Amino acid sequence: MSALGKVVRSGVGRRRVQTLVIGLATMMAVAASVLGGSLLVVSGAPFDDAFAEQHGAHLSVQFDAGRVGAGQLEKSKGSEGVSAAAGPFRTATVTPRSDGRANPGWPMTVVGRGDPGRDVDEVALLDGRWPTRSGEIALSANSSVIPAMGMKLAFPDLPGDPTLTVVGVARSVTRTADAWVLPSQMRALTAPGRGGYQMLYRFADAGTATLITAGAKAVTQSLPPRAAVGEQSWLTVKKSAEQDTAVYVPFLLAFGALGLVMSVLIVGNVVATAVGTGTRRIGILKAAGFTPAQVVRAYVGQALIPAAAGTALGVLAGHLLAVPVLAETEEVYGTSSLGIAPWVDLTVIAGVLGLVAATAWGSALRAGRLRTVDALAVGRNSSAGRGRWAARLAGRLPLPRPVALGLARPFARPARALAMGTAVLFGTVAVTFTVGMGASLGQVMKAKAHDAADVVVPAPMPDLGPQGPGPGPGPGPGPDPGPAPEKQPKADPAAVAAAIKSAAGTGKYYSAATVRTSVSGLTGTTDVTAFTGDASWGGYTMVSGRWIDKTGEAVVPTPFLAATGTRVGDTVTLNGLAEPVTVRIVGEVLDPRNDGMQVFTDASTLKAAHPDLTETSHHIAVTSRTEVAAYVDALNKDLTPLGATARAGGLDAGGDMVGTLNALSGILTLMLVAVAALGVLNGVLLDTRERVRELGVHKALGMTPGQTIAMVLTSVVVTGLAAGAMGVPLGVALHGLVLPAMGDSVGLRLPESAIAVYHGAELLPLALGGLLIATLGALLPAGWAARARTATALRTE
Repeated sequence: MSALGKVVRSGVGRRRVQTLVIGLATMMAVAASVLGGSLLVVSGAPFDDAFAEQHGAHLSVQFDAGRVGAGQLEKSKGSEGVSAAAGPFRTATVTPRSDGRANPGWPMTVVGRGDPGRDVDEVALLDGRWPTRSGEIALSANSSVIPAMGMKLAFPDLPGDPTLTVVGVARSVTRTADAWVLPSQMRALTAPGRGGYQMLYRFADAGTATLITAGAKAVTQSLPPRAAVGEQSWLTVKKSAEQDTAVYVPFLLAFGALGLVMSVLIVGNVVATAVGTGTRRIGILKAAGFTPAQVVRAYVGQALIPAAAGTALGVLAGHLLAVPVLAETEEVYGTSSLGIAPWVDLTVIAGVLGLVAATAWGSALRAGRLRTVDALAVGRNSSAGRGRWAARLAGRLPLPRPVALGLARPFARPARALAMGTAVLFGTVAVTFTVGMGASLGQVMKAKAHDAADVVVPAPMPDLGPQGPGPGPGPGPGPDPGPAPEKQPKADPAAVAAAIKSAAGTGKYYSAATVRTSVSGLTGTTDVTAFTGDASWGGYTMVSGRWIDKTGEAVVPTPFLAATGTRVGDTVTLNGLAEPVTVRIVGEVLDPRNDGMQVFTDASTLKAAHPDLTETSHHIAVTSRTEVAAYVDALNKDLTPLGATARAGGLDAGGDMVGTLNALSGILTLMLVAVAALGVLNGVLLDTRERVRELGVHKALGMTPGQTIAMVLTSVVVTGLAAGAMGVPLGVALHGLVLPAMGDSVGLRLPESAIAVYHGAELLPLALGGLLIATLGALLPAGWAARARTATALRTE
């Protein structure tokens, strides 16, 4: 080993605390950066790859067959900007019944296509084959009916009661349909006066929503007015596909930025401190023949070794933390394995190590510039006069002498105190941000659960046979009531409502029934929840607009507005019922369930199109002096004969995403707090070692071990309090930036109640958290100072 290598190894082994601090700070920064960068890449890669491979449609447009003909639509293929087009395909919104059972089904969009296509929207077969004759159907893997080969789908609401056999399972990358049949089959699936056409377009340039809008205008310009009844952009589908992982990215980038800044500050401080305390050693190295460049490289190497170890551990930690997040993403397109791209690892490694090297080099330049004679002439102890004014001021305070000495110490070493305070500042920022994020996620989950009711009578679960209803929430809003008792008689909603109204202790109450419909231009199903009574108090958090108050009005979540291209004040038409229902959107509500594809309206709006709303849940707020448990027991005596059961409301509505976010934030915050505490430990340890002779003098004059501990701990009080006081508002500001970005990543606008979660009573304990972090970091050096023998300390130069 070269002489330079021996110096580097000796410095790393001698400064164990500094080595640990640099390694841990680097590990935290790398772990968050690897995870955040990887999710940013992975969230878009599967969709982009599938879209390119399947020649996905940039725009799918639904046309009214009563207003435009197939020949006119053929001519739209030559519109300006269109590079390829497919269609027109006949479409219909139908409601199947699985295996011919007399059970409620969910509306689905069926398209007549003779083959999977090639140039535009090439449908990928996942299982089975494409339909080749009448009576066969291929289901989308994303449809509301769980696909199973050979399953029979009956359509008793259509003339002739057609029945189709599932022969294939396929996936359209832009989700242009829920199922496909041969064009000749569409005649049997289209009710008289119903149905439409679908056109699929690819444009020469379709990278932004503005370009998509311009393309839609071009293809419909020559067609009759109001011929297009719905459209879907590939950007909307892409955003929906990416949102499962995109929600983590702003949060992880915030932690990554905190870790990187802390790493830079800690590395710079450690190297600068090593140079300042090792001035005589630098002079000896130069006297032994080391050049200034070699001295600088020695200190840079002492920082890079622990940084390299921390980087390796950080990459491993980032990969491990990515496992629960990527697990769900693997299922979006049937990807067998999604991993972290090697170039992400290499980019983060090169960036972090380069940043550490540059920071260490800047701090070590002073060592290279020192003259040998000057370095050898400098002793170990610093100037004794620095900070005397603070010591005199603290001595006048009515405090014990050890406490006064400790309070004055930061002013004797202001640069070191600033470095420790910065570490504590970032730890406080992380804790404040994490506390706020947990509270905000709680507000979002409360909005998702709509659990303001004290008592809930769940809706009966529909019996859909072995295939089940497919993905999506159960009927009725609120927490999943769980499986219904076997052979339970179907309750009469009117009888249940009468029993609730007559029960002693009933305050406000409303009922809710959920049906599934389709919206023109969108594939898949949309849940429509119809209320009887005033449900505005039921935990529905408004983002904009107002709550419904009359027939024909509706409130919808933000993703529904984005998917349909509508806003508050517009109208949408709900299909799949006995007749189309047009509702006017009067408000935007926070509801992340079912990807935000929800519509909330009054029951009177659906009275003509769906008069039999039997799957009804009831939500009750008891009077102020009524005990919920006693009320439930008394109400169940009346409900049991009716086939219904009441339970207390307010069940937990957490989810996997919330649990993962809380776990990740907890782990990363603990790492940042540990780094901050170790930064304090490093500073106090250096300070204590420099003052060892002074400590010996104090002990010789009668200072007890307890007083010694008090003096060392109080030396970080001012630093901890100042850092905590500044860290809390910075943490609040970071929360105000990151939370809206997380909402935008999943297509949700968060109301003020979900962001303004900090209260005055909580801010003081958070500010005192800075003092706690500083005290934890100073405990070990304080114990070492208390155990030091007086004679040994007095002999130290």
